[in-house]
Amino acid sequence: MLFHTQLHCADWSNYFDSQEKILTAINAGQHGYTPFQVLAICESAAIQQKCAITYTSDKYPVAETLLVKEQCYQHDKIRIAYLSDDFREHAMAFLMAGVFEQHDKNRFEIIAVSFSPEDSSETGQRLKNSFSQFIDVSRLGNHEVALLIEELEIDIAVDLMGYTGQCRTTIFSFHPAPVQVNYLGYPATMGATYMDYIFADSYLIPAAYQECYSEKIAYLPDCFQANDDRRLISAEKITRTQAGLPETGFVFCAFNNSYKISPVFFEIWMRLLKSVPGSVLWLVTDNPFVQSNFRNAAIQHGVEPERLVYASRMKYAEHLARFQLADLFLDTLPFNAGTTASDALWAGVPVITCSGEVFAARMAGSLLHALGLPELVTQNLAEYEALALKIAMTPVLSAEIRTKLAENRRTYPLFNTARFCRHLEAAYTTMWQRHQRGESPASFAVQPISEPVIKNA
Repeated sequence: MLFHTQLHCADWSNYFDSQEKILTAINAGQHGYTPFQVLAICESAAIQQKCAITYTSDKYPVAETLLVKEQCYQHDKIRIAYLSDDFREHAMAFLMAGVFEQHDKNRFEIIAVSFSPEDSSETGQRLKNSFSQFIDVSRLGNHEVALLIEELEIDIAVDLMGYTGQCRTTIFSFHPAPVQVNYLGYPATMGATYMDYIFADSYLIPAAYQECYSEKIAYLPDCFQANDDRRLISAEKITRTQAGLPETGFVFCAFNNSYKISPVFFEIWMRLLKSVPGSVLWLVTDNPFVQSNFRNAAIQHGVEPERLVYASRMKYAEHLARFQLADLFLDTLPFNAGTTASDALWAGVPVITCSGEVFAARMAGSLLHALGLPELVTQNLAEYEALALKIAMTPVLSAEIRTKLAENRRTYPLFNTARFCRHLEAAYTTMWQRHQRGESPASFAVQPISEPVIKNA
């Protein structure tokens, strides 16, 4: 907990020693480590799984009395319950809103099981209106929620949180639905025997690493991540001056949360600043402790702290508009940008990433492949640094990439919500059919729909 707090503060004073001690302890089977906090420091899928299995067996063991029934429900529509605390202004909602709306309501009954009361924001109301039922279970205990899911005869229960925020994994430990799915909120295996499937794509989880996931893999054709093609970018233009950026000079952007940033990547970024005259690094934080530590680290690397610019939090549509001032988004490893990378690409900002072994280390690469930009995916830190420098020092190349991104944004699958939704529904149907036939969960791949890709606005 202390080390994770230090990462939030960008305090790297004992980074490598703490990292080694924690990963060695997890690999030795020691207890007490939280899986989410390990994602930013662990590049091994096997160690992440071991951490998750140990943690789950301690904190969320299989319930003594299971609710799942052997018989199959007989409904005109497949009933899917999405469980989350984040039906509000939240990264999950920004990605999934369009999917909830575009589900085929003739074939699926979509129910929200919310761990918090109804949200009155525009996003909250948009989400509520996309479901056939929106059920607030904030006042119910975990067993009561599990009984409710059983009473509703839910066919497939989808956990949109995993081990994040105000998760309520205990609900799933009762196995109240015949099929249970880990999706989107937690980018790793949950290590729980009662979670049947996890959504992925062939880039995100290569076949060689399937055994490192306790869930069976439901492979989607284009990309694992949902995207809402109705995300609004504010029409009110934000100037570089308003954003605190210099009028000229290349803008490297690294908007990932501070706990994802390691001293290794920060050192690379400082070398880039020293190599690209007049460039700046744009970071997102309004925390004075984080800013102070970034400032001190920059000085230690021989970079003027004034070349670090800080963006504060702001409303989503305005944030997307502000994003457009960046020239290049620099990703992190082993915990890539997910929604943040998607936001950058939606706003027209190229993203370069370095892919690793684990789910969280391959998210941005998955997005870029689905957007027809695999050339922005690197396989080691030397390639990553060289590519970032080449783009920053070659204005023609930078412009070509932005032009290609603008075109691919309209024509490639990543931001085609309707296409993604059809693939997701095909996966749900396969899961449901396997259960109807009395078959155990098994990994499978959804075939891509044959219709032409619909261009987005």
